[in-house]
Amino acid sequence: MTEQLDEPHARKGAKFRIVHCFRSPVGGIFRHVRDLAEAQAAEGHSVGIVCDSSTGGAREEELIQALLPHLELGLHRTPMQRQVSPSDLLAFLRLFRRIRALDPDILHTHGAKGGVYGRGIGTLLRVFGSSVARIYCPHGGSLHYDAGTRSGRLFFRIEHFLETMTDALVFVSHYEAQAYAQKVGAPRKPWRIVPNGIREEEFEPVVAVPNPADFLYIGMMRDLKGTDVFIHALARLRDRRGVAPSAEIVGDGPDKESYEALVRRLGLEATTRFHPAMATRTAFGMARMVVVPSRAESMPYVVLEAAAAARPIIATRVGGIPEIFASEQGRLVAPGDAGALADAMGDLLDDPARAAEEALRLQHLVHPRFSIRHMTNVVGALYRDCREDGVEPIHKPRPIL
Repeated sequence: MTEQLDEPHARKGAKFRIVHCFRSPVGGIFRHVRDLAEAQAAEGHSVGIVCDSSTGGAREEELIQALLPHLELGLHRTPMQRQVSPSDLLAFLRLFRRIRALDPDILHTHGAKGGVYGRGIGTLLRVFGSSVARIYCPHGGSLHYDAGTRSGRLFFRIEHFLETMTDALVFVSHYEAQAYAQKVGAPRKPWRIVPNGIREEEFEPVVAVPNPADFLYIGMMRDLKGTDVFIHALARLRDRRGVAPSAEIVGDGPDKESYEALVRRLGLEATTRFHPAMATRTAFGMARMVVVPSRAESMPYVVLEAAAAARPIIATRVGGIPEIFASEQGRLVAPGDAGALADAMGDLLDDPARAAEEALRLQHLVHPRFSIRHMTNVVGALYRDCREDGVEPIHKPRPIL
C-alpha cells in the first residue's frame, strides 16, 4: 500500500459548504471534528454538523455551546443508535432531509455509523443531481473488529461496498491506513494520512491541584479503553506494596457502574475516585501521571494532550500510539496485561525524576509533528482535489424547458 501523505501547498480556492456527519459527540471523534470545524470556519468556509442527540453530558454540552458560533450551517442532532436497529431507517430519512437542506459541497463522514449514514445520504443526493464530495474517516470504528470473527468479516464487507460510495478516504494514523488495507482491502479511491493535531497553547504547563493523586485515567468508560485493566493494575500495586496508590478516574460511558463495582470488590474505594467528564487539562492537574491502558486505539488525543503538557504517561502498544511515541515507543506496554501495566506504573512511581525526564523528551518529539494547521491543510487540499477532479451527479436532471 503506497502511502500518500503529502504537505499541501497553500492553494487558495473557492469557499465550500462543509457538513461533518458522525454519531456520538464525545471523545476523540468530537475533538477532531471541533478542531476541523473551527479551523475551516476561520478560513471562510460555511460549516455545519449533524450528529446523535442521545449521547453526551454536561461537558459535551459546554463544548457544543462554544462551537456554535463557528457553525454557519448550524448543529443538527437526531437520535442515532450505536448498534444496527430498525430505527436506523427513520434516522436515515431525518438526516437526509436535514443534509439535503444544507446543500453541502463536502460531506465529511466520521466513524462507522456516521460513514454509513453520510455516504448513503451523499450518494442519494448525487442521484438527485448534487455534486457533493463524500469523504470518509474511520477513526478506528469497525476496523477494531477481528478479521477472524463473523461480525468482523461482515463489517469489512460492508466497508468494502461503501467505498463505492466514497470519493476520498482520510486515515488519522499509519496504523489505521494499514488496518484498512489488510481488513477491507487496498483503497481504490484517493486517500491521505492526516494525524490528529493539537493547539500551541496545549504545550503550556498544567496547573496542579494541591496533593495530586498518583495516577489518572481519563476517557470513555468502555472495556475497549482498558479501564478495567487500569483498576486491576492498581490492585496489583497495592498487593505488592501493602499500600494502594491513589487514583482519579474521569469520564462517562456505558460500563461506568461496573467499574465502580469492580473498585469496591477489589477494596480500592478509599483511594480511587470517579468523576464525570471534564476538561482534559483540568483532569491532568489532578494527578502526577496519566495512564492510557487501551486495548485498541487509532490516534488517541489523550496521549497527544498528555505529551504536549509534559505529563508523565504510561500507555499501551496499540493502534497509532507507537507513532506518537516514535523513538520512545520501547517503553509502551502490552494491552490487556494488568501485571505489565502495574510494573510500568510502579517504576515511574518510584522514580519521579525519570518520569519527568521521559515526559519532556516525549513533548519535544510531539511538538513539531502534530498540529491543527497541518491537519486542516491536508484535509483542505483533499477537498479541493475532489472538487477540481469534477465530482459529478450520478443523475443529471433535465433542464426545465
